[in-house]
Amino acid sequence: MHSDVIDITPGKEKPLKGGLIATALVLILILALGVSSLFLLRPNEYAVIKQFGKIVKVSDSEGLNFKIPIIQTKMILPRNILLYDVPPTEINTLDKKRIVVDYYALWRITDPINMLESLKTIEGAESRLSDIMYSNVRNELGKLEYGQIINPEDNNRGGVDEIVLNHVNEIFVANNNGIEIIDIQIKRIDLPKTNEQSVYKRMISERQSKAQEYLSQGEAEAKRIRAEVDREVEEILARAGAEAKTIVADGEKEAARIFNEAYGRDPEFFNLFRSLESYKTVIDGETVILMPIDSPYLKYLLGK
Repeated sequence: MHSDVIDITPGKEKPLKGGLIATALVLILILALGVSSLFLLRPNEYAVIKQFGKIVKVSDSEGLNFKIPIIQTKMILPRNILLYDVPPTEINTLDKKRIVVDYYALWRITDPINMLESLKTIEGAESRLSDIMYSNVRNELGKLEYGQIINPEDNNRGGVDEIVLNHVNEIFVANNNGIEIIDIQIKRIDLPKTNEQSVYKRMISERQSKAQEYLSQGEAEAKRIRAEVDREVEEILARAGAEAKTIVADGEKEAARIFNEAYGRDPEFFNLFRSLESYKTVIDGETVILMPIDSPYLKYLLGK
């Protein structure tokens, strides 16, 4: 019968243990390299792959992407529309007024390679964007007078925004900057703090002068209306007076006609009536009448 012999000589288990550790380290290194070669790309991102500092690939495929570990590095750039709020700047209008303009731009990266080669970083792109926009906004608003910029009834800023947008994009295309402006909007236009109060005072004075002008025009118009009404009233009264005289004349004519007609029908009664009517005016309570015997009054009083 054979029996198993176990060699328990000191130092025999050390090589075995060292080999396991080395194998584990290699596996960990391989796993780390494998993990580092994979990266996740979101739908709104570009992945720029560089090898020894040179761009070798640009990916916009969302999900898991691969790069060679150690040798290649990645840079993530935004693919969505970006907002750049341009710092407020002072410009001069055509009529030499100083104003502060605050505006913003919506932009995006259209070619990551050209963008990185010409502008290097997002911050570099925004700095270039700020310089070009300031220059073009200053030039275009400098062609307008102050009132044309701030007056809502005579506002040409919308045209300025479109002109600046097209001009800036032409510059980016010519320089192969790899970026594009989507929209430019002026948020507000203010006066510099140094002359704000003086401008406000001048505006108030101009408005007061304009108000006084309107009051004077209103008073003149009121006088004109009153004079016209007075003239119309006089014309109406004159026509009414003429019509009244015509009516009176017609009435007197009709009365004379009736009088003559009545007299013709009964002259004696008519004489009596006229005599009685005359008594009303010539006889009162203290009247003393001396009449000849053949007087018509005496005849009627005595009933003869």
